[in-house]
Amino acid sequence: MSRRRKAEPHKQTARTPLSLRFGPRSLAFRVIAFSTVWAILTLIVIFTLITTLYRQASERGFDSLLSAHLFNLIGSVGVSEGGSLTGAPDLGDLRFSEPNSGWYWSVEPASEGVSGELHSSSMTTAILSPSVAEVPFNASFQRSYTTEGIDGEELEVFESEFVLDAKNRAARFRVMGNRTELEQEISAFQRRLLTYLSLFGVGMIAINAIAILLGLQPLRRVRDALAMVREGTAQKLDGRFPAEIEPLANETNALIENNKRIVERSRTQVGNLAHSLKTPLAVLINEGRALGGAKGQLIAEQAASMQKQIDHYLQRARVAAQRDSVVYRTPVTPLVQRMVRVLQKLNPQTALSLSLPAVDIVFAGEREDLEELLGNLLDNAMKWAKSAVAVSVAPISAKKTGAGKEGAVNLFEISIEDDGPGIPEDKAREALKRGRRLDETKPGTGLGLAIVADLVNEYGGVLALERSSMGGLKAVVRMRSLH
Repeated sequence: MSRRRKAEPHKQTARTPLSLRFGPRSLAFRVIAFSTVWAILTLIVIFTLITTLYRQASERGFDSLLSAHLFNLIGSVGVSEGGSLTGAPDLGDLRFSEPNSGWYWSVEPASEGVSGELHSSSMTTAILSPSVAEVPFNASFQRSYTTEGIDGEELEVFESEFVLDAKNRAARFRVMGNRTELEQEISAFQRRLLTYLSLFGVGMIAINAIAILLGLQPLRRVRDALAMVREGTAQKLDGRFPAEIEPLANETNALIENNKRIVERSRTQVGNLAHSLKTPLAVLINEGRALGGAKGQLIAEQAASMQKQIDHYLQRARVAAQRDSVVYRTPVTPLVQRMVRVLQKLNPQTALSLSLPAVDIVFAGEREDLEELLGNLLDNAMKWAKSAVAVSVAPISAKKTGAGKEGAVNLFEISIEDDGPGIPEDKAREALKRGRRLDETKPGTGLGLAIVADLVNEYGGVLALERSSMGGLKAVVRMRSLH
């Protein structure tokens, strides 16, 4: 008998399925994020430029309107012989007649010999203006400034002193416009512009993201093609790809072909080695038996041991050569059913139960390796069972963590248990050593579980030997499966 309680888990190096994950490391995420940031910055620049130009145009128009009203006011006012200001200015804007509207005009004496004062009906109280020292007139006897209106609004004032007659009698003319209204109009325009640009930006970003994702679809096709190769449903990347991706597909196909050649060359070399050693070892065994005696028996036993060791390590070499291949797949359920039927026929006295999952499980490896693994475990269970052996197969899910990220790993579990005597816990480690047998009364070489452990480790799986609820040994194997 050759058993152990639990094998040390082999570090998982299985490949996870390719996917276009949308995260900081995703190409789509980076391109969309860059284009989104660029679009936002562009829209901010456009918003700033348009609002600045609009403000400048609005202020120029506002100033031009006040200047026109000022010249109209100057042309509508005169002075009488007695020096009184005369005239009934009509500036053509109803706001000058609405009380406290923020639009006012006034005419005041600016020299001796002029009396009286004229102002618009909207101006219900006097509005203070800065002194000439604070805001001086220019060479044309004009000045402009801002001041506070009757209701606290901000006023833009255009003011000019003008000589009314040949006696050099002059008056001061003021036209005041509501600058608060102008600022409100500019703010309203900015809000509307911001709304329109935001809607345009959202639409532009969405269309840009869709275009980028559609443009990256060939990468998804490459992913799907690689998944088919990995699962063994295809031998190479098939399909037409864009000119930018086609070289990658060609190089990948060349890599797959090179991998196949390496595996075939390894198999050929392993086969050649096996055949080249088989005849000399057979000769040694036969000669030892023919020689007879203690020396002949020793030669025959050592040659037979060499043959077993060579078979064992050649098997390991073959598994190692194919382990990282991406084109092997073995359906588990039919293989287990077939092996259970064979073992049941060979051991009719033992009740053999089988539990299978409803879903299909595909082993990521060769059929011969899974057969050898199951054969050794079933043979061991049948050998030691009193009356019953139970076999179950089930898919399981696990998580692996590596390089700071998590990813799903597809696994399946094969459990084989019996109602035999089991093994003492202190003898568990001895059971796995090659050639070690805990009970010499049972036939065997002591290599069964050692071969199983080697196969499981080569495929990156886990072998555990536990106490069965049936009273005997429970062997649990976990291996990687394909989608």
